Amino acid sequence: MLQRIVKPLLVLALLALTQYSYATEGMWLPQLLSGLNEKEMKGMGMKISAADIYNINKGSLKDAIVSFGGFCTAEVISTQGLLLTNHHCGYGVIQKHSSLQNNFLENGFWAKTAVEELPNPGLFATFIVRIDDVTKAALQDVQPGMTEKERQSAIDKRLHEIRQNARKESWQETMIKPMFEGNQYFLFVTETYRDVRLVGAPPSSIGKFGSDTDNWVWPRHTGDFSMFRIYAGKDGRPAPYSKDNVPLKPKHALPISMKGVKQNDFTMVLGFPGRTNEYLPSEAVKQTVEVTDAAKVEMRDAALKIMDSYMRKDPQIKIQYAAKYASTANYWKKWMGEMQGVKQTNGIARKQQYEATYRQLLAGNPTWQQQYGGVLDSLNSLYRQIQPYAQTRDYYSELVGNVELFTVSDKLLNFLSDARQKGEGQYETLRSQFLESMAPFYQNYNATVDKDICVSLLALYAQGVPARFSGNEYNQIWQVSNKDSRALANQLYAASALTSMDKLKALLQQPLNAVVAQVWKDPAAGMAIALRNGFVENVSKPLNELQLGINKLQRTYMQAQIDVMGSKKRFYPDANSTLRVTYGKADGYTPRDGVRYDFYTYLDGVMEKYIPGDYEFDVPARLIELYKKKDYGQYGVNGKMPVCFIASNHTTGGNSGSPALNANGHLIGLNFDRTWEGTMSDINYDPSICRNIMVDIRYVLFIVDKFAGCTRLIDEMNLVKK
Repeated sequence: MLQRIVKPLLVLALLALTQYSYATEGMWLPQLLSGLNEKEMKGMGMKISAADIYNINKGSLKDAIVSFGGFCTAEVISTQGLLLTNHHCGYGVIQKHSSLQNNFLENGFWAKTAVEELPNPGLFATFIVRIDDVTKAALQDVQPGMTEKERQSAIDKRLHEIRQNARKESWQETMIKPMFEGNQYFLFVTETYRDVRLVGAPPSSIGKFGSDTDNWVWPRHTGDFSMFRIYAGKDGRPAPYSKDNVPLKPKHALPISMKGVKQNDFTMVLGFPGRTNEYLPSEAVKQTVEVTDAAKVEMRDAALKIMDSYMRKDPQIKIQYAAKYASTANYWKKWMGEMQGVKQTNGIARKQQYEATYRQLLAGNPTWQQQYGGVLDSLNSLYRQIQPYAQTRDYYSELVGNVELFTVSDKLLNFLSDARQKGEGQYETLRSQFLESMAPFYQNYNATVDKDICVSLLALYAQGVPARFSGNEYNQIWQVSNKDSRALANQLYAASALTSMDKLKALLQQPLNAVVAQVWKDPAAGMAIALRNGFVENVSKPLNELQLGINKLQRTYMQAQIDVMGSKKRFYPDANSTLRVTYGKADGYTPRDGVRYDFYTYLDGVMEKYIPGDYEFDVPARLIELYKKKDYGQYGVNGKMPVCFIASNHTTGGNSGSPALNANGHLIGLNFDRTWEGTMSDINYDPSICRNIMVDIRYVLFIVDKFAGCTRLIDEMNLVKK
């Protein structure tokens, strides 16, 4: 009778599991596609082979994809090394070249000739030459019973040998990355080019259209792109910047499709996604969205409301705080979307359902039970134990990160520690360097705004952090202020020498010992020290100890999932800034009841959002002129200009600038964002609402050609019209 009950339950659990695993989920290593994904990809419409994506013997798609500066992705779109990436990826470079006389951020920049292309010291583009599985060699000295420190030491020794013996050219480099929580290791042979020049960028009114309001939001109407070019030595190899360098002749340049995208068309994205955590246990997902995300959102929400209130009243403060507001709002909005997405798709319940299936399969195999029995329960238990420490960590980091007086206090304390170690003789030089580094900070600092943020965040910190975690020094200061954050902030900002550049200069004009003595008495520095000491003494140590245990169990649980669930689910390694392939289909989605989003937007939507003079929704006069005339050239479709589209490709940070490709491996768009509800894809991918946002390549070409008149760039591209 028992067997008759268990079997139907197992069938139901496996049916639930098939709903948990989706075809469009995954960030796949390109060299493994032929064995894991090629058949499915072809079934979804792909017309090329896995060998066309990754090949070490001839040019393939991987040879057109670069890690751009180590923080974004870019792709080669001509045989002359022309690179395409996002406007927000090139933003810092464009800003460095800008001035009041030549404001390239506001007005855009277009090099009309190769001579006008601008060098960028420090910027680089890295190609992947080859990927090798080195797991066996990396783990050969690992023995059962090793501590985490002993295990890592044994692995590090082997990794050093592997790098030393790797087959590569003299100008190439290697890196080894752990996969599946350190259960596997892969060697990447790379080529890095360090002469990367700015070629073109639209004005921010196109490249950042919608700015903070539209960030993480669909429908989107942003022309988020910029163009660079890779230069090499005359031998084609990487070389430092030189006027004698020549445009790179790549192994492969992406053809550009003029066909566009239809509903349910196959789409593929290649790039360097930064970080995901797809294999966490249910308690970790629950903790993320119900505890730590909530704490961070609460703190940032308070800070943003205060910034916004001042920015609306004072144009100078608006200028000072525009970048801070955008930076603070970016992940605040992302975390809210993550919380909402997991709730909407019953993500925690789905994780628990997955774990129920895992437990049933585990119980039916004595070998697995002996090897992995109790691992999941222990891991979930550790996450429950770490929760109050993790929550306090996030309250602490948000407090010291958003109250700039505490930020500058930490910087000053670190500077003084460095100066004392190096001695009085170095103080004058170090002081000058420190003051120079602090000048930009104070140019965009307003003590009145910061004090109001401090008032609000200190109150939230006191409510959210138990007294046993905050420390005796902090608790004493809090008690003396009668637990009144306004009174405490008034005291800190009135008496501190850190609220202006002039006060800081006056403080540091004294001898080193006198400065140290005065800083110890400074109320802001004292508060920063009290907060730091409380965190280090009461939170950091137990947090780190628990985290070590979690890391070990997470690695074991990862291998357990692969062994136990491997016949029911394909596993891909979490993102770790290495080259990955993800694929899906162009499609809209339903974010909530009664709402359905289409998968395309058009220039009409730009004009609907247009607000003259608004920093987020202004539109250049030239673009308005082209729209009114419907002068779209070869890039429009039936009298309309496509702008952006969405698909179910699994992306994350680092995929900014990644190419969106069609079934033939031709460029159709440029990835730049995700939908708000789909930001949960870092921990809980669900194809019903997870969508990546791409600018249509035809809009990119329209802006380059019709708007900017930079036809020389169009001429060097391979436009495929059939």
